This record gives sequence, C-alpha cells and structure tokens, in this order.
Amino acid sequence: MASAAARGRPVTDLPVVLVPGMLCDAEVWPRLPGRVVYAEITEPDIGGMAEQILAAVEGRFVLAGLSLGAIAGFEVARRAPERLAGFCAVSTNAGAPTAEQLAAWAAFDRRTLAGEFDDVVAEEILPTMFSGPDPVLERRFLAMARRIGPGVFRAQLAAQATRRDAHAAVAGLSCPVLVVSGAQDRLCPPEFHRSIAARARNSVLRVLPEAGHLLTLEAPGVVASSLTDWLCSLSPFSKES
Repeated sequence: MASAAARGRPVTDLPVVLVPGMLCDAEVWPRLPGRVVYAEITEPDIGGMAEQILAAVEGRFVLAGLSLGAIAGFEVARRAPERLAGFCAVSTNAGAPTAEQLAAWAAFDRRTLAGEFDDVVAEEILPTMFSGPDPVLERRFLAMARRIGPGVFRAQLAAQATRRDAHAAVAGLSCPVLVVSGAQDRLCPPEFHRSIAARARNSVLRVLPEAGHLLTLEAPGVVASSLTDWLCSLSPFSKES
C-alpha cells in the first residue's frame, strides 16, 4: 500500500525533530518528507539532552526519538509537553535503570576510559543492535559509532544513569503518540513498548516482526511509511490549543 505522502496527502507543517540513539547520528533515520531537524544528544545527563532537543527548534514540533533519543524525549514530555504536537518513541524503554544496567554502563565507561572503545562497541553494543548477523548493517553501525567517538559515548553512558521512570510523563501527554518496536529487539523488547502505548491517551503501537533494535536501519521503508502516515494524521493537533 502506498504511503500517505505517495497518495498526495500533506504531512504536518510543523518541524519534525529526529533524535538518534546512543552511538548513532542522523544516518540512523530514513528519509522523511517535510521539514526535518536532526538533534544531537551529547550532554552527560538526560535533562541536558532534553534541553538540547528543545533548543533545536522554536515553538511546537513533532519529536521522534530512537532508544536513548526517545528517553531524552520523555524528559521533554515532562518539561514542556505543550511544545509537542506528536511524539514517536522507537526501540526504547520508559522504565528507570536497573542495577544490572547501571553496573554494565559503569563497566563500559571504565573500559572506554582505558582505551577499549572499539572493543566495547564491537563486543558489547553491536550484538544487541540487529535481529541477526548482517555485515552491511554492522559496518554502518560501527562507522556511526566511530563518528560519535569515545568522549560522547561516555557522556551518553553517564546520561543513561540519570534516567528515571517516564510512564507518568507519557500519560500526561495530550498529543498523539506513535510507538514502534522490533519483535526481535533483545535490548528493548515489545513489552516495553506495549507499556508505553498503554499509558498514552492517544497512541498507535506498531511492532515490526522481523526487526531488532535498530529497526530504522533494518526496515527503513516500513519505518518511513509508518512515520509518514502518522505525521499526516497530526494536522488537528498541529495548531496551538
């Protein structure tokens, strides 16, 4: 089925701010119609990342965040819900960190500080990114990670540790919420996303059966179509209330 854009329906006239995940940059997102702004998340705490997103554009906007980008987006929802005309959460977790996660991130930080950045990425991060082995996608992810580099990686690890449960922030949103999950995501499984969608007042949940964590790279066409159709549905929410 053709997407809404292909059928000639307009997408929202508001900017769409795309926020990447940890060790990712703008390449992780498929091409979308309309005005797209790519935000960076380089601050060492979630609050600072949220302020980076809010500073990316003026006025109201649509936020789409992947993994850590969506986690920072939850903090945007907590701080400035009135600025969101729509929120898309992809491959993420609205829960607070577990003790196991905190210990793992601390170990990654120590190894990175000791000069083992490439090993940490290849041995610890890469195996959780895709539904299965794919040399082309793996090379693309490793190239992104190298562009991000160890300094920003350490800041992102520190930010992960400042997370807090965000389900109440999701529940407080009046704007539409799109939640996209990969059925093969070992890092943030579908039940995390069902929990997010269940809290939102106006939500759509999409689970991609063959995709893993970085589903925007594994299934870019499906993701682009899903996002575009959802953006087309936002026009009633695009005007100031």
